[in-house]
Amino acid sequence: MASGLRAKAAASYKPDTSKAKIGAVLIALYQEQGTLKTVMMKRPDYDGTHSGQVSFPGGKVENEDRDIFHTALREAEEEVNIIQGDVKVIGRLTELYIPPSNFLVHPVIGMLESPPNLVPDQHEVESILVTDLKYLLRDDIIDETEIMLSSGFQLKTPSFEVDGHTVWGATAMIIAELKQLLVDIEMDL
Repeated sequence: MASGLRAKAAASYKPDTSKAKIGAVLIALYQEQGTLKTVMMKRPDYDGTHSGQVSFPGGKVENEDRDIFHTALREAEEEVNIIQGDVKVIGRLTELYIPPSNFLVHPVIGMLESPPNLVPDQHEVESILVTDLKYLLRDDIIDETEIMLSSGFQLKTPSFEVDGHTVWGATAMIIAELKQLLVDIEMDL
């Protein structure tokens, strides 16, 4: 799910992530009415690299964070009100470097025993997207779209269409890895 530009760059050089900001996102999974669901959010429009993008809840590691798991849980609680103590961390996916914002993101997977009481943070979240995991695994939601980056550069990239929103970039790559993991373990959704 990487753009052709990113794939070409990855073939020719390995980025130096030693000075990257470290972040984490939470892929929160829970059952509701017999369906496994996950939570994403749309960031508001602002003057910045990730303006208006759909992502999993998450953000930058803070000094008080014990580890990346704590970062993912803290950020999810701050952004969409997923209570840290309600999440059982079950693993993580491959870290992912995001060149435009110089972030090295660690996707953390967590399970909740019941649906969370989701409340968007007024400053960091425009809307919350609750999606059936089975829907994210469908091949017919994969598309290719042109994105206008905050730098003014237009990028043609693979994407997912989720609830009328285009999901691309790091979030699309995280979903693609999650999808492959679930296929590999033959998880029945």
